[in-house]
Amino acid sequence: MNRVAIYPGSFDPLTNGHLDILHRSLALFDKVIIAIAVNSNKTTLFSIEERLGFISEVTKGMKGLEIDTFQGLTVDYCAKVGATSIIRGLRAVTDFDYEYAISLMNKKLAPEVETVFLMSSNEYSFISSTIVKEVARHGRDVSNQVPGIVSKALLKKLSQ
Repeated sequence: MNRVAIYPGSFDPLTNGHLDILHRSLALFDKVIIAIAVNSNKTTLFSIEERLGFISEVTKGMKGLEIDTFQGLTVDYCAKVGATSIIRGLRAVTDFDYEYAISLMNKKLAPEVETVFLMSSNEYSFISSTIVKEVARHGRDVSNQVPGIVSKALLKKLSQ
């Protein structure tokens, strides 16, 4: 049986918390596709090409991993790539409320697709892309919260 899951998100930027969820997902599924959502209504700090580059560099050599981009509904992308599961990382109860509502809609749209919630490891439970960007915007070090390549890119981009 080929168990395929997608791990969707904007990954703007990729954090160590994202990587933690990814590593744990790879132990559960035969293939995990990091699916970078392209949303023209959302303003991102990094371009889709930059985010693809960061993820490709940081995940180089990981077995069972693919990286892709998509537009539209996550369940439609699942159908396109043959995924039967959607991976979602949860940091706190507030994440659960939001993600639960989305999972119910996804289940209604695509009953064959399961949402799998993974709780963040303790050391990553406070990390969010939004907070990381805000801390970096004020010139503070975020190297313990994001991969090195991302930390350097954040500081360079935000110092301009």
